[in-house]
Amino acid sequence: MNKPPADAARTLGTLFRWGRDRLREHGVDTPDLDARLLLLEASGIDHTVLIAAPDRAMAPEEAARFAELLKRRCAGEPVSRILGYREFHGHWLALSAATLDPRPETELVVDQCLRVVDLMGWRHSVGGRPLRLLDLGTGTGAIVISLLHALPGAWGCAVDIAYEALATARGNAARLGVGDRLALACGNWTDAFSGRFDVILSNPPYIETSDIGELKPEVRCFDPVLALDGGQDGLAAYRRIIPSASQLLVPGGWLILEVGAGQAAAVIGLCRTAGFGPHAAVSETVTDLAGHARVVCMQLGWTT
Repeated sequence: MNKPPADAARTLGTLFRWGRDRLREHGVDTPDLDARLLLLEASGIDHTVLIAAPDRAMAPEEAARFAELLKRRCAGEPVSRILGYREFHGHWLALSAATLDPRPETELVVDQCLRVVDLMGWRHSVGGRPLRLLDLGTGTGAIVISLLHALPGAWGCAVDIAYEALATARGNAARLGVGDRLALACGNWTDAFSGRFDVILSNPPYIETSDIGELKPEVRCFDPVLALDGGQDGLAAYRRIIPSASQLLVPGGWLILEVGAGQAAAVIGLCRTAGFGPHAAVSETVTDLAGHARVVCMQLGWTT
């Protein structure tokens, strides 16, 4: 990689353009955005300063830091991994090596849960008690933390098999002010659970094992395999989650799952076998911007 501009030419504007051009040369999809985020990180300034004072001089150590961050991005490391955080549902979440980098599509899980909560009249309470949420494979805690922030009367439990992921989720929950309403458990999906929840949510691993090697380097090399590998057909986690969810939900409770492209029909079939069905006022699936059915939302049938 070429060295950054030196001396008098080392301004915010010139370094931004230099970094943007380097990223373009390496085929980065969003060179302007990535260069701006990395420049802000390297310089410690905010976006308004970059816009208002492009002629501001940068110190040699700031330029060197920017060059190092660019080198990592050009090598394929995602900006979120370089910065150590990701924006999700209007909040900044810390990442770690044990957590998936939350995708924008996963925000659909949160949005669908809020729709269901409003439909059921559960936003403030469920029969006088707090709404109870269970997030399986929580990672950063993105789903349950976003919901607890939006639902101040709710209580949640987050499960992950990785201790480091739970530590990351704990820190995110504390920073966003919901840590006192979130219990964390280390375990394999629903093992050792016997309580009753109103909504169970999950973004489980759903990539077919044989497809892991074909993923983009930004995913394959930086997201934990445990959070990606869904087994031979990508459905292994759903086969564990769905039957046990039917035993952990209250009658009329909801199961909301993110699914891979082309998996919705199979996951709905597993749900129906376990006693789940559609609600007349709620679509079984939510479609993402690419047109894929990305979220499956099913209600547990009432029992006597």
